[in-house]
Amino acid sequence: SELLARSLFACGISTVLQTSLGSRLPLVQIPSFEYLVPAMVLSSHLSPVYTRITSLQNSLPGTAMASTCPAPHCAITGSRVASLREVSGAVLVSGLVQLVLGVSGMCGWAARHCGPMVLAPSLSIIGLSAYKEAAFFCSTNWGIALLLVLLAVTFSQHLGSCRLPFCAWPQAQGGSTEPSVPTLRTFSVLLPFAGVCIVCAILSHLHIPWESLDLAVAQLSWANSTFHAPWLRIPYAGEWGWPLLTPRALAVGIAMAIGCSMNSVGCYVLCGRLLQAPRLAPHACNRGLCTEGLGSLLAGLLGTPGGTAASIANTCATGLTQAGSRPSVQVSALACVVLGMSPRLAGLLTRIPLAVHGGVLCVTYAVAVGTGISYFQYADIDSGRNIFIVGFAMFMALLVPRWLGAAPAHLVTGWVPLDLLFLSLLMVPVFLTGFLSFFLENTVSG
Repeated sequence: SELLARSLFACGISTVLQTSLGSRLPLVQIPSFEYLVPAMVLSSHLSPVYTRITSLQNSLPGTAMASTCPAPHCAITGSRVASLREVSGAVLVSGLVQLVLGVSGMCGWAARHCGPMVLAPSLSIIGLSAYKEAAFFCSTNWGIALLLVLLAVTFSQHLGSCRLPFCAWPQAQGGSTEPSVPTLRTFSVLLPFAGVCIVCAILSHLHIPWESLDLAVAQLSWANSTFHAPWLRIPYAGEWGWPLLTPRALAVGIAMAIGCSMNSVGCYVLCGRLLQAPRLAPHACNRGLCTEGLGSLLAGLLGTPGGTAASIANTCATGLTQAGSRPSVQVSALACVVLGMSPRLAGLLTRIPLAVHGGVLCVTYAVAVGTGISYFQYADIDSGRNIFIVGFAMFMALLVPRWLGAAPAHLVTGWVPLDLLFLSLLMVPVFLTGFLSFFLENTVSG
């Protein structure tokens, strides 16, 4: 709850900066998947002594999730705290690197040179890269997840043009009324989400078993539900110790910044495409990346294990609802700040069933895949050169992370920070797709 509250606080501040000073697109800032992979790579390089202690603790009944709380008052080892501080240091470094990329104009330059043959596979992989997480969440209860998907598809597609008469409002002059808005499409994500959560609450109240969780996740859920977090705690920098800036944190932070910058540029393009807005100018991309860097700096100082980046899921939800509005996003940012100052309220978000998260991911990330495919209309897809670029970039983006995940020890350069840098980059599908397609598009003639 404490980590979640701090992350929400940083995301709320970053969202306000993004919508007012940055790209000015209706983008919600969240810790993206591109932060998760490098953070896991860095956390996996713990000292052997601590690894053996953790394995011994996890082998005892009821103690597998006993050290999930990183706050100072929790009974955990110093190595765990040092690991979290080192990850926070990597987040701090990523914010600095993003600021450099934005101020120097490199982000705008790269965005200007990204044509359809770069955007099409990159956006498609952004959507496809979340299929494992979506399947894991949905596997807790496929019925709940499919119910949410069915309702979202019905409201946004089949009943997308349905207009309810009571949603019309009178004009200021004259007695006529404005045409009603397509209500079901506008709330095609919120209504299914709320409805399915109510169904899950009813099933839980009736003591009907509906969620299948393994032992570790069940213990984590139990720990979250019984953890007595304070109602009010304003986060401040250094409360859990200052971030550790080590060579490993520096290497992983650079990888975080590169991966999240590529994800954010894709999100800017995706948002403009879904809202049928003109393509974002290079200077607006630079401003957007600078504000994300400031948000990551704040997140690192607060001790969170993830920075801030544009949310693909929220952007795709905007495409489904066609309700992109900066004031509404700023209201959500204010809600994040309020939740960030109340760990007890933020802990309630952990009670949302995983199957609901999985259903939302299935609907939203499918929009990213479709948007990427739509960019093929601007390229000669019958060209052998273009066919190879797209196929090679997308296939390698799915192959290399799978290979390194199964055998990370194969990547050994002799210097651990360099190993972590390469491993953190090559484990992120978005980086591989963007780098390979950008390199081949600008080097292969045709």
